[in-house]
Amino acid sequence: MSGVPQLAWIQPDDPPEAFPDPCSALHEPDGLLAAGGDLSPTRLLYAYRHGIFPWYSTGQPILWWCPDPRAVLFPDALHISHSLRKTLRRDNYEVTLDRVFRKVMQACADPRQNQSEVGTWITPEMQSAYETLYRLGHAHSVEVWMDDDLAGGLYGVAIGNVFFGESMFSRQTDASKLALVWLTKQLKAWGYRMIDCQVASVHLQSLGSVNIPRIEFLDLLKQHTPSSDKSRHWQLEITSVF
Repeated sequence: MSGVPQLAWIQPDDPPEAFPDPCSALHEPDGLLAAGGDLSPTRLLYAYRHGIFPWYSTGQPILWWCPDPRAVLFPDALHISHSLRKTLRRDNYEVTLDRVFRKVMQACADPRQNQSEVGTWITPEMQSAYETLYRLGHAHSVEVWMDDDLAGGLYGVAIGNVFFGESMFSRQTDASKLALVWLTKQLKAWGYRMIDCQVASVHLQSLGSVNIPRIEFLDLLKQHTPSSDKSRHWQLEITSVF
């Protein structure tokens, strides 16, 4: 039928740049750009540099997305509520970086409380792919510890001066917020310019995330994700978020 947008299909042996123009993504479902390909490090890193990320469920082909608008958090715009500020001042937790990446991913993949649907988009294939990025120094985790237990955290991919957030979890109240606040403050100290939150949520908006047009987001990526990159494993360098 003429006039109906056709979803681009990528073969596993196609080069990383085989993605179509991100601005050609479908309006419904919002941001669906392509299907197929693989989760090799080169394809994933190319995708992130161009505002594209994978998101799909078990039994589906790999689906690639670039929604419009895009949810982002600028480090200078981080909002810390009065109650969260009180939590941050407590001494009953510890924050680390890149200590247990696999455990953080698994915790993000585990079913959430009150979650009605069974299954997760963090498939074993996705876990394997991001663990490879972690070993290469591109993917990173934030861990929040309480009484030596992993209470919350998040993981994502860093390229240039942009951090691409993927998922977060909490086993204790506000643990994922603690992770994001400490990460944001550390990224700001390192000169990072933006955290990609992908799509809006009440949780992220409460911390200061905003929606910006996709074209503006892509322009920011061109400025802040150089082709030569500084991959490494991270250690927390700041000692306070205040």
